[in-house]
Amino acid sequence: MADASDPEASSSAPPIAEPLTREAIPEVALIELLFFAYRDFVSDPDAVLEDFGFGRAHHRVVHFVNRNPGIRVADLLDILKITKQSLGRVLKELVDTGFVEQRPGPVDRRQRLLYPTQKGRALAERLIEPQARRIAAALDALDPKERAGAEHFLRLVVDPADRDAVARLTAR
Repeated sequence: MADASDPEASSSAPPIAEPLTREAIPEVALIELLFFAYRDFVSDPDAVLEDFGFGRAHHRVVHFVNRNPGIRVADLLDILKITKQSLGRVLKELVDTGFVEQRPGPVDRRQRLLYPTQKGRALAERLIEPQARRIAAALDALDPKERAGAEHFLRLVVDPADRDAVARLTAR
């Protein structure tokens, strides 16, 4: 496999005209299907988010705050795997526009706990509705064993170190 970080590798060699193939990389078809599935999965929420001037980071924050009311900022950072600075910017916008409320922890006042507002819950439901419809339609085409296989496959795609935490989060 070529070293993408080597500047000499790309500048001295002629461009490659042959595609990566399933024969060379059998997983390439599933990789592409995941790209296309993700593209379509986020397209409807993206259109809604655009109306608010929000992006996908806002979507993820709204989703996880609604799924875990009272979540600590530290835990949200761990789930999203983004920088404190990035989360801070997104969170400020969501708090300032009334979608999320931030409160100090009841025991440790330094903790910041996040809750959806009514407006935030309505946005979360508006964002998840077309995604739920898309997923339901796909699952309806599967028998129970295939559904379990699809869920199992997605869990295995998750980084092994995060699987237990993801299982706990998605079990609710």
